[in-house]
Amino acid sequence: MNLPELNPHLVEEAVRAALAEDFGRAGDITSQATIPASAQARAVIAARKKPGVLAGLGLARKAFELVDPTLRFEALAQDGDHFAPGAVLARIEGSARGILSAERVALNFLGRLCGIATLTSHYAEAVAATKAKICCTRKTTPGLRAFEKYAVRCGGGVNHRFGLDDAVLIKDNHIAVAGGVAPALRAAKAFVGHLVKIEIEVDTLDQLREVLSEGADAVLLDNMTPAELREAVAMIGGRMKAEASGGIHLGGLREVAETGIDLISSGALTHSAPVLDLGLDIEIG
Repeated sequence: MNLPELNPHLVEEAVRAALAEDFGRAGDITSQATIPASAQARAVIAARKKPGVLAGLGLARKAFELVDPTLRFEALAQDGDHFAPGAVLARIEGSARGILSAERVALNFLGRLCGIATLTSHYAEAVAATKAKICCTRKTTPGLRAFEKYAVRCGGGVNHRFGLDDAVLIKDNHIAVAGGVAPALRAAKAFVGHLVKIEIEVDTLDQLREVLSEGADAVLLDNMTPAELREAVAMIGGRMKAEASGGIHLGGLREVAETGIDLISSGALTHSAPVLDLGLDIEIG
């Protein structure tokens, strides 16, 4: 799997903020009170009762590194790997205080991102052997968008725009204020540079006909039935990317994918993915 590299500056910034939130004013008073400063330990990060897809190991590593740079972190898998229940994903050795103080921040990032990657993998498996790709949205946790979209990639999905500034997406409210599909598209083309893609959302096949007349890079077919999607794909005829969105859940994915659509976007990948249960276990002896 060819995964993008996470921006190390964003990783460090996010992990530092999470550690600051957890350490508060006095630090880990439980570990300070119960564990000698000289105590050493070995620990593993392991999956609990469910299989999953790994994402976010670099953020976990950074949590241990920032708490105590002398800790030794060994990854036993890599982001994008599928793992079984009970699988050991990493080993950590060194200061017992350091390991336990970084534990929760590391696991919070891992559990959240592995949950997204795992759910995305289920969506991707449902559309296998079709041309459709599973795509995320901007419905992400504030401050974690880059990481959550990275987790989608780890699970076999693709990314939509990252923010308001990297592509034009004309939605129904833009169309309403602009005065229609054609005026909105013409204004967008006059405003943006030649490298900026323009996508527009439509609710009906009549609106799609307007889009085809004016031209765009992509069209988002919102809340259409599989029959409508099939007709829309035929109308588009490959002239632009066709994206299906709105109320599409895992059980209905295959039917949507078989309409010939290029992309299926779902906010559920990031806003509704359950956290995957991972744990840190101290090895005794």
